[in-house]
Amino acid sequence: MQKTIAEKLTILSAAAKYDVSCSSSGSRRATPQGGMGNAASMGICHSFTEDGRCISLLKILFSNACRYDCAYCVNRRSNDVPRATFEVDEVVELTLGFYERNYIEGLFLSSGVIRDPDFTMELLVRVAWKLRRVHRFGGYIHLKAIPGASPEWLQRAGEVADRLSVNIEVPSETSLKLLAPDKNYASVYTPMNYIAERKLEYGGGNPSRYTPRFVPAGQTTQMIVGASGESDLQILRLASGFYSGQHLKRVYYSGYIPVNADKRLPVVTTKPPLLREHRLYQADWLMRFYEFRYDEIVDESTPHLDERFDPKLAWALRHPEFFPVDLNTADYSLILRIPGIGVRSARLIVSGRRFSRVGLDELKKMGVALKRAKYFIYHRELPIGLRTLYPEMLTMRLLAESKAPLQQLSLFDTGPGMPAVSALS
Repeated sequence: MQKTIAEKLTILSAAAKYDVSCSSSGSRRATPQGGMGNAASMGICHSFTEDGRCISLLKILFSNACRYDCAYCVNRRSNDVPRATFEVDEVVELTLGFYERNYIEGLFLSSGVIRDPDFTMELLVRVAWKLRRVHRFGGYIHLKAIPGASPEWLQRAGEVADRLSVNIEVPSETSLKLLAPDKNYASVYTPMNYIAERKLEYGGGNPSRYTPRFVPAGQTTQMIVGASGESDLQILRLASGFYSGQHLKRVYYSGYIPVNADKRLPVVTTKPPLLREHRLYQADWLMRFYEFRYDEIVDESTPHLDERFDPKLAWALRHPEFFPVDLNTADYSLILRIPGIGVRSARLIVSGRRFSRVGLDELKKMGVALKRAKYFIYHRELPIGLRTLYPEMLTMRLLAESKAPLQQLSLFDTGPGMPAVSALS
């Protein structure tokens, strides 16, 4: 029986919820003359479902009728789930209708592989092309680049989308072959490299006003954490390579949620590894904004992130030789590594100390978390006893001072007592 658009939307929006590569646009696009919508570099407004997933965009699959049989995917061909496939005009109509009602600020469109990668990629491009060229839509569009798609369709996708993403899913090729036998790393890296090269040809991140636009918000990828046995070291090494080699904007980490009974997958009797996912995001932040290399955060002797502390604090506890730091003389790179000091605070310290010595009151006004930073800085206003703490003693004190013991979060935990997931500093 033919499904209505509402029925398709119910099935295909639910099928898209496990893809977390949905974030601020990072793209600026003016409203076309005679058209509608725009994308601002400040990003898309975020809202979240009860399971913590971002729904700021109209986030749907074009189809969940996939020919692949990936062990971890709810939409794999061997699963007995309701199937649906949109028509191109249906997705266009939904996007414009939701936008006009101010429900969304853009479109996030992915799909299962319907017939082959090129056929699927063509359908996604036709949706974006019709929105841009026919309806003069200036809002944000994020398309999934289907692994194995040809350069011709990737080129067309890059000309109409703000962002493209190719999901690598599993952090090693050995595990990918086991869990997703229809995929391989070559089918992922080839489109990823093509997008990176073409973006550089179009002016990189700073094109001129006369240069045609090509994925102005860059590209991203996603890795599933916990579906295979890779360590945090392997995951962060791979992410670091993406940032340096393919110039990715973001790597997303998704804690493995068991949706299939499959002997190739680990047996999960506890909650999804959301705490590990959170630590990986913090480590990723260190690589992107705090000038850390991945092998400084984790190494062969400590291949996993410490769940008790954020990665920056864990690094400081392992390297007492760098501390205490005199904020009035240390360089910016070293100040960035002090727990409790963020990027903005570090810049304010460096600029402010040119005029006078920076005191504790000034540090508080700059946003420094003195409760943590006081153990790692030299300051004449601080008690001398803080400088004599050994790493083992400091570890015990920091654990004792924490308001509540660290615990694994649930996707559905809410309300008081839930540990805060705050920005790293």
